[in-house]
Amino acid sequence: MTMLSVQDLGVSIGPIAPLSGVSFQLERGEIIGIVGESGSGKSLTAMGIMGLLPLIGGQIDHGTVEFDGIELTGLSENEYRKLRGGRIGLITQNPMTSLDPLKKIGPQVDAVSRLHLGLDRAGAKARTVELLGDLRIPEPASIYHLYPHQMSGGMKQRIVIAMALGADPDLLIADEPTTALDVTVQAQIIRLLGDLVKQRDLSLVLITHDMSVVAQTCDKVMVMYAGTAVERGPVQDIFDNPKHPYTKALIGCIPHGLSETVRLKGIEGTVPGVAQYPSGCRFHPRCTIAEEVCTRNVPVFETGAKRAAACHFALEAAQ
Repeated sequence: MTMLSVQDLGVSIGPIAPLSGVSFQLERGEIIGIVGESGSGKSLTAMGIMGLLPLIGGQIDHGTVEFDGIELTGLSENEYRKLRGGRIGLITQNPMTSLDPLKKIGPQVDAVSRLHLGLDRAGAKARTVELLGDLRIPEPASIYHLYPHQMSGGMKQRIVIAMALGADPDLLIADEPTTALDVTVQAQIIRLLGDLVKQRDLSLVLITHDMSVVAQTCDKVMVMYAGTAVERGPVQDIFDNPKHPYTKALIGCIPHGLSETVRLKGIEGTVPGVAQYPSGCRFHPRCTIAEEVCTRNVPVFETGAKRAAACHFALEAAQ
């Protein structure tokens, strides 16, 4: 069952078009990783799905976003509010700024189930304590009464996840949920998200810049660069046989063991700013195999294919 279908999504903010040509599908119970360097359009894609673009003066110019058979691009803000935080949950990337420092965490989590499930105060509290326990938080009844500053970063991230789960969503969007955490806690949170997908049979969009996280966690991956999708397909296929030079470069950046003779690889150059997107293939200024055609012609990305790469020299995988 298709939970989320995004086809040829394009976004504009005033006269600038920072996002275009984003397409992917996500089934119930699946995890898709959206990966790329900072500035590639990952979070903008999430904002488009969540209907949050007006907050930054943006809008969807073209394309469709369908959630469980509901076309989202034409919804009013009131209609979106019934889904956002309810059937679609968002896990933000910085728990330090996601929680109100002046309120205890229990009532902050309660607010979600009271708004979307219509629970009374006692019912919401019971649900929150149960959720905290499900998220492996020790002594959840005591944690309920703490303020955010009394908890570690990893604990606060679990609270943010509890808020996203408060209304029992069908789809979770996690926007770099481990950015502010140390490596050990990062691994715990990623494992926790994977377990939640299996236990609750929900779908997860995991936004990250870390290809190793994608390899360990996701069923599918969409690689983004400079505001567009450049490759998409099943995780194992992508890692076994990446078609796009940018995907190959990202995989090459993954550390393999520790040794004085092993050097970390990098990708020369930087992601271009929105106002400086080059003509043709947007990756060509940094690409090691680019030719003259890459500077002129935009490579075709087959939107309906399960496996596709937007590169003049990559053969489209069979649908």
